[in-house]
Amino acid sequence: MARIRVAVLAGGRSSEHEISLASARSVLEALDPAEYDVVTVAIGRDGRWELGSGDSSVAETLPVPADNAPAALGAVDVVLPILHGPFGEDGTVQGLLELADVAYVGAGVAGSALCMDKDLFKKVLRESGIRVARSVTLRTGDAIENPFGFPVFVKPARLGSSVGITKAHDGTELRAGVELAFTHDEKILIEELQDGVEVEVGVLGNRDPIASVPGQIVPLGHEWYDYTSKYDEGGMKLVIPPDDIPEETVARVQEVAVDAFRVTECEGMARVDCFVVDGEVVVNELNTIPGFTSTSVYAKLFEASGVPYEELLQRLIALALERHDRRSRLKY
Repeated sequence: MARIRVAVLAGGRSSEHEISLASARSVLEALDPAEYDVVTVAIGRDGRWELGSGDSSVAETLPVPADNAPAALGAVDVVLPILHGPFGEDGTVQGLLELADVAYVGAGVAGSALCMDKDLFKKVLRESGIRVARSVTLRTGDAIENPFGFPVFVKPARLGSSVGITKAHDGTELRAGVELAFTHDEKILIEELQDGVEVEVGVLGNRDPIASVPGQIVPLGHEWYDYTSKYDEGGMKLVIPPDDIPEETVARVQEVAVDAFRVTECEGMARVDCFVVDGEVVVNELNTIPGFTSTSVYAKLFEASGVPYEELLQRLIALALERHDRRSRLKY
């Protein structure tokens, strides 16, 4: 039986470049060479592309542009865009892959772009009857507005991994947080604090998605779940299933996560981040390409749900091929 030709797309121009490379290495190590013929396509912080051999030594730096790397994407069966943040998780790469008419893992152009933009994401969920935190959206030149009191969170609208986010406790910190956020995006959010239990749940599927067992996020040594608590050793504890919410609320978190996945036009995979506040589920954000090492939250959640890492990858590749085949029968 012929092996499935897979391209792992990694790196990227965003500040989450190194996280992407770590995710890609785990994916490469887990793909069975007896089943998959793998190549790597690494994108540098400067935007240049390099075609690799498919082993786990994903390029750290890209000294020369690879003219044949984009063309290679059209010569495979499926692409795994293991890219986080702008220029990868925001619909840009997905558009390239649609033009190349190649199957790819994860959400499409619309779902990717929507979920990357916290402002638009909130509007769609709110219109769909799914609770989200209240927030104010500011654009470059707008006066600072904070109707929520303190503390509040200040966030770039289109960035991930808590990069550029500030928890502001007073006016001075708010102004500094707004200035920082505007260095990352031309649109930012000032968001009401959610005083509740932070939980995350994985979603897997296309038209009939399933939710993983949720996990409770407990930052260790940090006031909130910031970049260092996400990625430093010992920065957080993941409790699966959550200790601090009842079983019926766990089921509600799973239901809301699947609803959010559907209304935002997602397919393949996503990690839905929520708060449980006074028994109500509040969706914080949806990550269409979550961290994907074997020890990342998304992988751990599905491992606890009976889907080990290697099987998770197999399912995602199968879902990508199924969607591409399904959509190829549409008339344009």
